Amino acid sequence: MPEVPENANQHCPGTSSDQAGKAAACAGCPNQSVCATAPKGPDPDLAAIAQRMSAVKNKLLVLSGKGGVGKSTVSAQLAFALARRGFEVGLLDIDICGPSVPKMLGLEGQEVHSSNLGWSPVYVEDNLAVMSIGFMLPNPDEAVIWRGPRKNGLIKQFLKDVHWGPLDFLVVDAPPGTSDEHITITQCLQWRGAAGSTAAIIVTTPQDVAVIDVRKEVSFCRKVGLPVLGVVENMAGLITPLECCTFTAAPVLALLAERFPGVLLRVGTEVFRAGGASDRMCADMGVELLGRVPLDPGLGAAADAGLPIVGPPPGGDDGAADAAAGPTAACLPALMAIVDKVVERTGGKVLTMQPQDRVA
Repeated sequence: MPEVPENANQHCPGTSSDQAGKAAACAGCPNQSVCATAPKGPDPDLAAIAQRMSAVKNKLLVLSGKGGVGKSTVSAQLAFALARRGFEVGLLDIDICGPSVPKMLGLEGQEVHSSNLGWSPVYVEDNLAVMSIGFMLPNPDEAVIWRGPRKNGLIKQFLKDVHWGPLDFLVVDAPPGTSDEHITITQCLQWRGAAGSTAAIIVTTPQDVAVIDVRKEVSFCRKVGLPVLGVVENMAGLITPLECCTFTAAPVLALLAERFPGVLLRVGTEVFRAGGASDRMCADMGVELLGRVPLDPGLGAAADAGLPIVGPPPGGDDGAADAAAGPTAACLPALMAIVDKVVERTGGKVLTMQPQDRVA
């Protein structure tokens, strides 16, 4: 599909056409001189990207129009969960200016190495490969001050130069918005020579101020022809163990412990709002609400520790995960239900969770 600037004349041939800037329809267009001198023809990187991505069955772009809604958290835990189910998984961080994935996967300080096959991703598990600009910064506090073309160039390198190998899922953690990075990643993964399926998972929080911008993300996906797998409402209320709460009446905890001996009690409340903003958006825009994930101290602790909330790998040691998540993991049923839907919608097989992965 030709790219046509918003201020172009009617019957514009498109910026990539051989006739760009030269056709009769270009006369008087404010873009005529730029189009006439710009390089023509298809991007040569797209064929190389399609070749590399031909070994990836499913590409999942985790997007949102609003920052701070938990895209990286959803991306990291989704990648962990898919890997724990036996899938070959890659996690690509294209948030060039704010890479969070190395921290959330416990890979801080790791470096990218090269071989005759290309850049080697960093492996957190045998079947979970990760790539991020965070592995390339000499100092984790270093600011990345790049304009769009340079960011787009690195994203293309991540797709065509990284030796991902055969993957069942490539999860892409994107920055907020609908700008350069988003256009580049969708064009690269949906080029006519690309194999496999590509879809978006859109993350929001319950407030209207977030949902307003997330609606724009759904609109972006439709404009670029990117299917929306569904919406995840993150931070949907707070669920926390009772002992983490502070009561104005001191004896409350003791009284409850006496009344319910040996029972793990949790309390829940709506932090932002309970008004169905995400439900209305999904109904209005014809997309599926995959699920709601509550605020959970265990999830925050797991992210800070670079550990999964989903439990240990088969036969693995669960001590580290327990230490990070604590006894709560109240968000786990919601996260696992979302993962089930993702696997089902992409044609995979929903595997039965192991007993140690469940929370009573």
